[in-house]
Amino acid sequence: MKTLILATGNPHKVKEVHAMLEEYDFDVHLQTDFFCEEVEEDGLSFVENALKKARFASQKTGLPALADDSGLEVEVLGGEPGIYSARYGEGYQGQPASDELNNRKLLDALKGLPYKQRKACYYCAMVFVRHATDPVPIIGVGQWCGEILMEPRTEYGVGYDPIMWMPQHLRSASEIPLEVKNQVSHRAQALRQVLQQLQQERL
Repeated sequence: MKTLILATGNPHKVKEVHAMLEEYDFDVHLQTDFFCEEVEEDGLSFVENALKKARFASQKTGLPALADDSGLEVEVLGGEPGIYSARYGEGYQGQPASDELNNRKLLDALKGLPYKQRKACYYCAMVFVRHATDPVPIIGVGQWCGEILMEPRTEYGVGYDPIMWMPQHLRSASEIPLEVKNQVSHRAQALRQVLQQLQQERL
């Protein structure tokens, strides 16, 4: 069994990704089991930020690492919030960023627009490095598209899920069961690509 560092401290990401890794021969540990520092996410793309996180975790532990960076892009807003999705609401109405504030700022930015102008996509870049200086990291990219609702569909859910309507499922992302999400989400797509490439290496 190969030890793998999951380069995140986000419990929601851990729950989603760990469930998908269970069927593979990995002994998964969180980076927070080894260190508390966070690398600066100053890349200009999801791929760059995911790679920085993976290399940092591998450097700190000496072990292979898997990291992701993800966010939401809204077409009518020119791709915002994009790589700044997690801190999109920072300072809005004088408050620190939070899921609730991020959602409120986005809904305010789209206020009055019909559904045909509220198209949005989740994106995820997943990166696996065998060691900190791995010259050929394995990269997977996923996309999951829908529309931004006029108001939150539920009071629960992670990130923008309560306001992200998925037409193919006739429900918001926050209402989709985890076992279904692990088959269709942007993160699931990206991770599946990485795992497929890793399997090919072992053949």
